Amino acid sequence: MKKIILPVALLMFSLSTSFGQNTSLLKSKIAQKAEGLEAKVVAWRRDFHQNPELGNREFKTAEKVAAHLRVLGIEVKTSVGKTGVVGILKGGKPGPVVALRADMDGLPVKERVNIPFASKATGEYNGQPVSIMHACGHDTHVAILMGTAEILASMKSELKGTVKFIFQPAEEGAPEGEEGGAALMIKEGVLENPKVDAIFGLHINAQTEIGKIKYRPGGTMASSDWFKIKIKGKQSHGAYPWSSIDPIVTASQVIMGLQTIVSRNAPVTESAAVVTVGQINGGVRSNIIPEEVNMNGTIRALDTGVQDMIHARISQIATNIAESAGATAEVSITRMCPVTYNDIPLTEKMVPTLEGVAGKENVSITAAVTGAEDFAFYQQKVPGVFFFLGGAPKGKPISETAPHHTPDFYIDEGGFVLGMKSMASLVVDYMEMNTVKSSVGK
Repeated sequence: MKKIILPVALLMFSLSTSFGQNTSLLKSKIAQKAEGLEAKVVAWRRDFHQNPELGNREFKTAEKVAAHLRVLGIEVKTSVGKTGVVGILKGGKPGPVVALRADMDGLPVKERVNIPFASKATGEYNGQPVSIMHACGHDTHVAILMGTAEILASMKSELKGTVKFIFQPAEEGAPEGEEGGAALMIKEGVLENPKVDAIFGLHINAQTEIGKIKYRPGGTMASSDWFKIKIKGKQSHGAYPWSSIDPIVTASQVIMGLQTIVSRNAPVTESAAVVTVGQINGGVRSNIIPEEVNMNGTIRALDTGVQDMIHARISQIATNIAESAGATAEVSITRMCPVTYNDIPLTEKMVPTLEGVAGKENVSITAAVTGAEDFAFYQQKVPGVFFFLGGAPKGKPISETAPHHTPDFYIDEGGFVLGMKSMASLVVDYMEMNTVKSSVGK
């Protein structure tokens, strides 16, 4: 037994030592390259910010990304999931396939920020003329991943595996009547040929100071579903309400009933949930009780069991309250985006990487977020980690920073180097860890 154990122990020690030396050298190169690319990445970001494009319409953005990847000698696939771009970088040594993802789409928001590269772009969203702005930081994601691609391409011969760069359209949702986003890219094979073993992504955060990183194991961002409720009653003159079955009064009762789902049915100490009615339409005149009222809303949950419970309760509450009033309720619920769930074992393995590039004191666990992110679709297929990169100016009170999706949204560009270091280091460390594991298995 001792004769067997000793060689294995020596092999483990040898591999561990080699792992430390290899990663140390590559990390030094990554840091140096990232610092040198900062001005270039800032320039890319400002170009994208000044020229935003809506979901499934990121034509010029995709062209610029593809051209850059080709210059780096990376294999490029275009028009994946409408306007998506995929780059494949095969390292000089065998190993796992690691994917890195950045989203490219802007939002129908009119910018108010006083910066030289403010967006003046306009377009059409669901048939309506709109202003367009990168009001969620996707411009920074694209620029950071382009920089990361340049760093990793420069050390291609030293990489133990393959890197797949995914530049994704329509994270904010495809236009009405269209498919898009992560789900469509997956449908078109983005995680195959070569098959992805793990995926990493980041999101710039305007409420986190530059230089800091936040993450959360397990459920990190909420699922997002849309619901529609149609209350059908009986129309009448407003002066004779007893002749009606009033859908407006019934809809009001339904809305109040829906508020009890979170307060009385959801395990709020374990998992947050949200049920919001954001739109209600009914009637055309003050003295006519209409025949029907339509309501639209959103559901957010951090647990799939809670998500399913909310769906069931919405239907039950709306149907039964309507019936009690003599009306009927038609309920439809569309599952839009699953829970963004960071694979717990993978997260535990990769947190030291983030701490190594940012400093342990600058990496912390964040509270769960009830916003949604379609990176979740990738995580349903392969283990993944999604983290938040600081984008708020140092020293500025967080209460004074504008939220995402607003006209005053602002990002400090001082965090881009850390973004590149983080993404590139995750690739290198994951490859080294899995190469060591594979070698020991043999």
